[in-house]
Amino acid sequence: MPEMSSTSGSIRQTLTSIFADAFEKLGADRKFGAVVPAQKREFGQFQCNGAMGAAKKIGAKPRDVAQQVMDALADRDEFAKLDIAGPGFINITLSDAWLATFTQNVSDDSRLGVPEAETKYNVIVDYGGPNVAKPMHVGHLRSSIIGDSIVRLMKFMGHDVKGDIHLGDWGTQMGMLIYELSNEKPDLPYFYDSKTDGYPEESPVSIEDLQEMYPRISARCKDNDGDKFASQQATVELQQGRPGYRALWQHFVDVSIAEMKADFHQLGIDFDYWYGESFYHDRITSMVERMKEKGVAVEDDGAWVIHVAKDEDKAPMPPVLLIKSDGGTNYHTTDLATIEHRTSELDATMLLYVVDKRQSLHFEQLFRAVRLAGLATDEMPTEHLAFGTMNGKDGRPFKTRAGGVMRLKDLMAMMKEEALKRMLEAGVAQDYPEEERIDIADKVGMAALKYADLMNVRTADYVFDVERFTRFEGRTGAYLLYSAVRIKSIVRKASDKGFEPGTVIAPTVDAERDLMTTVGSLTDAIDIAVRERMPHHLCAFAYELGQAFSRFYNDCHILKEEDEARRASWLGLSQLVLRELELVLGILGISIPERM
Repeated sequence: MPEMSSTSGSIRQTLTSIFADAFEKLGADRKFGAVVPAQKREFGQFQCNGAMGAAKKIGAKPRDVAQQVMDALADRDEFAKLDIAGPGFINITLSDAWLATFTQNVSDDSRLGVPEAETKYNVIVDYGGPNVAKPMHVGHLRSSIIGDSIVRLMKFMGHDVKGDIHLGDWGTQMGMLIYELSNEKPDLPYFYDSKTDGYPEESPVSIEDLQEMYPRISARCKDNDGDKFASQQATVELQQGRPGYRALWQHFVDVSIAEMKADFHQLGIDFDYWYGESFYHDRITSMVERMKEKGVAVEDDGAWVIHVAKDEDKAPMPPVLLIKSDGGTNYHTTDLATIEHRTSELDATMLLYVVDKRQSLHFEQLFRAVRLAGLATDEMPTEHLAFGTMNGKDGRPFKTRAGGVMRLKDLMAMMKEEALKRMLEAGVAQDYPEEERIDIADKVGMAALKYADLMNVRTADYVFDVERFTRFEGRTGAYLLYSAVRIKSIVRKASDKGFEPGTVIAPTVDAERDLMTTVGSLTDAIDIAVRERMPHHLCAFAYELGQAFSRFYNDCHILKEEDEARRASWLGLSQLVLRELELVLGILGISIPERM
């Protein structure tokens, strides 16, 4: 009776397990059974290159080892052909019947063949990081989009995941705004020394007021020591708990969060926690005292620091500054208090920080200090998911045409406008009701924006090109939406004709085989995306799947096929492609319209 493997993971993983067994029976390490996609598809769909390495270990000729492996697998139903090339490469051509069975098994699985993570974590993803009272700009885009995709990906793998925006709401900018408002409206009750409660519930300033005030007072503080000192004093009084300042600060936070939520809602992003730096302020004193008692924090020229340098460091590693000589704290102090809260009260067992790569030193210091202080075990994953810069065509950080920092809200409006323009050029949705057409443009604009960001290696800088990224052809989010919507249209038309999807049967043309092979590699894309925390692998898979379906659609005329079983098979395969696209695009945070 021929052997056949069960469907588990991807096609490549299944084949690797089979070949690893064969190498192990020869006395070689299982690692030599690794199977990879074929470099030249005319010789097979996959290949195994382990015979050369195994031959050195067991003292045999590579081609002889390859032949023994092939002989051990001769009766398996997975393979239509195995042959040796070059010094000992094994080319693999899959059986059409097995490929169809594997594809159907993927379709029958609610998770499309992707197993959940074996070890589950309570994950907190720290991303977003906008500052109160400042407009969100394109600098917040990458953190938000990448962070959201990481949250979605880790949730899909079965982890308990929470996202935290970690607002900047406790720094000197708060004192600046309080001081500036005291100059503009000194009669407000927040500034009465004799008043300690009963402040107005309605904010005396709007988000627009704050966004005008901050640049003004910030510029004055740079040029005027008096304004700078007064702002610093207001910050100290705020942090020490002056009632009027705390009430005013709360207004600043509330109007800012309302504005942020509107922007994030348009991006399709939400957070489980809206904690700011202020949330951890009251933990700092007791935390630092415990570190002093343990001897982790030591005094250094009037300041308190944690020495985190190691003998093997090749570059200087500055100490973590906990308490400055003037008694103040900094980002390290707040971040340590944040981790203490997350591990002790939120039961986090994995911490992921989606932050600009320019902060790499900060996080290396932080993670070393966390372990020295006993706030996390050595086994607990703490990772800085660094990312590069979004640049304009000039290679510099993306700005407005006037040269200013572009607000996130304006960028999203620009993407929607460009999407409408592209839809008009392509004749997309022109006969649809205006409300639906606008909704489609919004989805196309957001897909273009997110895919353009996520398709790049996370750590790399990239050039943002609005016109290129909104095209309906090429490697774009708009193209992938069109691919998914086209399948939806095919399925609807089939239903109107009374055609139903059925069991996937053996393929007869290469485009059909290639599509099934691509469908069977979903787990590979998700595995590497999870392992590296790199969403661009999912972007690459989605594009490859879209391209494979396009070739299949050109060669296999689904609705015109007269053979009922084959037509039903093609419809079933099409629906499976749509499910995989919906899954992957959903992880990327991209919504698919019903039609275009």
